[in-house]
Formats: sequence, structure tokens, C-alpha cells
Amino acid sequence: MEEFHGIDYLNIESELTDDELQVRDTVREFVNSEAIKEIPDHFRQGIFPHHLIPRMGELGIFGAHIDGYGCAGIGSVAYGLIMQELERADSGYRSFASVQSSLAMTAIYLFGTEDQRKFYLPDMAKGTTLGCFALTEADHGSDPSGMNTLATRSGKGFVLNGSKMWITNAGISKVAVVWAYFEGSIRAFLVDMSLEGVSVQDIKNKLSMRMSVTSGIQFDNVLLPEDSLLLGTKGLGSALECLNSARYSIIWGVCGAAADSLHTAIEYTKSRIQFNKPLAGFQMVQEKLSDMATALSKAQLLALHLGRLKDKNQLHWSHVSMGKYSNTRAALEIARNCRDLLGAAGITDDFSPLRHAINLETVHTYEGTEHMHQLILGRHITGLNAIN
Repeated sequence: MEEFHGIDYLNIESELTDDELQVRDTVREFVNSEAIKEIPDHFRQGIFPHHLIPRMGELGIFGAHIDGYGCAGIGSVAYGLIMQELERADSGYRSFASVQSSLAMTAIYLFGTEDQRKFYLPDMAKGTTLGCFALTEADHGSDPSGMNTLATRSGKGFVLNGSKMWITNAGISKVAVVWAYFEGSIRAFLVDMSLEGVSVQDIKNKLSMRMSVTSGIQFDNVLLPEDSLLLGTKGLGSALECLNSARYSIIWGVCGAAADSLHTAIEYTKSRIQFNKPLAGFQMVQEKLSDMATALSKAQLLALHLGRLKDKNQLHWSHVSMGKYSNTRAALEIARNCRDLLGAAGITDDFSPLRHAINLETVHTYEGTEHMHQLILGRHITGLNAIN
């Protein structure tokens, strides 16, 4: 199959700066030459290709949107393009980088002290220190305000008790940004994962996001030092600010999964001969390809526009909700329809669309389900809260 060089039917590339194109092309080359070839074995085994983490650090992928502390300090569109290229390979790559960057590093950058930033961020940018973002609990997914994890004072430090579930990167992280109730308010703590009382249970037998390390974490009377508190965190709004950064990365990332699926379907239907001509020469096939190319183009334009708004500090939380659920829905439908065009061959892991579709079922759910984002957008449109 011909190597991927992008799908851009509306010449959206003409709206990108030279620096943005350079960032995209650098990560695209990494994906084409290094990341993609690792997928079959690692997806089957359900493990992440850890040996690529230093390379991702060398490329400046981690915390690329952050200024200083060893981070690249690139713009929002360039950062989005990184996520797009990573998810073109597999959602596990984008999820890994997004949790490290948009969640863990962003929390430390926005709400940490200068000492905390200097201690953690340079090593996290290199990939030598990995982090996770522990907000979700088994009984509190869409409603994190109901969390049971609790921190209490103990001398000059804190004692942490509780549990978290569905935490990406937890099993390979050195530090966790853990959200807990403390003195009546939700705050975040930096927790060394090697501390006594911290235990991690990896979630096995996943049918989706198999290249992503997903775990539950238990905290049993974990003693934390005084400087573990992220002093800038003030309630659930602080966590949601980080989540919106991660949701932004998804808006771009799913475009990559959709583009790879469509590229695969186009190449396959052009080469697959049935009834003495290529499948791509049939009207019904061209109709499907046209619809998918249009849907992808709209998703790409939405991602670009939201990126430009973000760079101008004009991105509203409702914009993020619109982009997350709209682009994820479009990408999932594209991946499913591309699998259909591949026929029986599409159910094997020789082709990517079904793997993308399976992964996108998870992306469709995490960082806020489609229904939650519709309600968030609906509240902005009507001024009425239908969530509770």
C-alpha cells in the first residue's frame, strides 16, 4: 500500500505556517518510519512500545505546548498536528502523549509552584519521568464531583485514601496528579507512585485501546509531604481546565485516525478487482468515499479553527465540547464505513480501519461522553442546565 502523505481535499495545508508544517512533517516521518511498524505485535499483546518513549522525548512531543522548562513552546495548531499524526498510527500513541502533556504536565504548569515546575517538567519533557492524571473513580465517571478520594492533614503533610479507575499511564508513571477532597474542596496532589500504600492494578483483556496502559490505583493511608499539594488548584474547575486541554488534543487526534482509515479504504478499493474492474469504480463505493472525504474535511476545518481560537485565547469550553463529540463521532463513522469497504479483509489486523474503530469507541467515551458534551453545549446554547 502506498505510504500515507496526507488527505487534504480542501487544501487546508495552505492555511498552515511553515513552522506548523515542519512540526507535522517531523512527527509524520516518525510515525511512518518508526511508530506504525510497532503496532501489530504491541496491539495483539496489549502493551505499549516503551522503547519509543525516549525518541518521542527527543522530538519534543511531550509538553510541546508549554513554554520553558525544556518544552518546545509551540502553538496550539502545531500541537494539534502532533496529536493528529500520532493518532493516525494508533489512538494509544496519542492517548499516551496527551495524558503526559495535556493532563499531567499541564496541571503542574498551570497550578504548581515554580519549584514543582522546575523539578518535574524538564524530565517529563524528555520522557524520563512519566505522569498520569487520576481523576475518575469506579463509581464516579461523568460526575467526578462525587469522588470519594480524601486527603487529610497529618502534621506538616497529608494522608491520602481512596481509589481511582481507568487511569491511562498509571502502570508506567513515576508521578500521579491525584484529585481528592481536601478540607471541603477538590484539590490536586503530586503523588510519588513508589510510596508505601500506593498500589496499581492494570486492566487486562481490553478489546479497545490495547496499546494504552490503563489501570486502577489504590491509596491506603499514603503519607504525602507538604509540597505535594498543587496550591493553584481550586475546585473541580481546575481539573476541567486540564481536561479541556486533553479534549482539544482529541479533536485533532481523531482526524488522524479517520484519515488513515480513509487512505486505507481508497488504496484498497482502487486495487481490489471485482466484476472485472476496481471496486473504486463503482458508484456506491464512490458515494461512500465522497461522503467520508467531506466529513473528514469538515472535521479538519473545525480542528484548525478551534486551534486558531485557542492561540488567540478565544477558545470557549463549549467550543471544545462541540469539537470533541462532533469530530469523534465523524471519525468513528468513517472508520466503520472504511472497514465495510474492505469486506472480509477488513476484520484482520492487516488493515487499520477496524482497529481505529475499536479504539474510537473508547475515545468516544472518555474525556466526556458524547451525551455529556451535548449537554454542556446545550447549556451554553439555552442557558439551562440539563445535567442535574
